[in-house]
Amino acid sequence: MALQLMKLLISASTTTDVVPTDTRFFHVTTGETAAGSTLTIDAADFFADDGSAVTELPELVANNSYFNVNVNGVLQMEGLSTYTAGATGIGSLAIAVPAGGEPILAGSPVVLEVLNYATDSSTTVTT
Repeated sequence: MALQLMKLLISASTTTDVVPTDTRFFHVTTGETAAGSTLTIDAADFFADDGSAVTELPELVANNSYFNVNVNGVLQMEGLSTYTAGATGIGSLAIAVPAGGEPILAGSPVVLEVLNYATDSSTTVTT
């Protein structure tokens, strides 16, 4: 009998599910925020999609999340905002208004959108 290369016959398939959780928070400014200053909004100053009071801003899942900030319906540049997760007194959104720019006027709507992604993978190996 001639020599033969012997090898295992194995196949594998992986299924990955990605489930986004999109949470939006709303705030209407009560005063003007001048250029060169920072508007800081506490977690308790936001209200949720259903109009209920917010008591905590969610954690951002490491490497699987992001947040967007809109002021007057306009998406803002990432470097202007600082997001801090947590309950009232800890959780907040800070928006730096660039010096030399326009102020954020009283009555301006601010929308904070937090997206977290949960992933789940399973692999089936057959021989």
